[in-house]
Amino acid sequence: MVKSTTKTKSDKPTPNNPANYKKAVSLGKELSKKPDTTKMDVATKMFDIIKDESREVIAMAFVEGAMLTPKGSMTYVYNIRRKLQKASK
Repeated sequence: MVKSTTKTKSDKPTPNNPANYKKAVSLGKELSKKPDTTKMDVATKMFDIIKDESREVIAMAFVEGAMLTPKGSMTYVYNIRRKLQKASK
């Protein structure tokens, strides 16, 4: 018997706070429409709202709201967390 390794829709991570998740995604979509706004600016402002979520949920929000690719969104999560840790020291 061979196990399937493909992910299904049920494997999608669920946010702990769905209201904040929706708020962050809608904020990201709005900010993405503005000229002279970088994806990093959008992602950072979204992160402020959903910083208590898991890495996967934050990355999923970045894909939906900041229009990032799935791989790019994980990079943004890592870079934003690293930047905030350096700032808090």
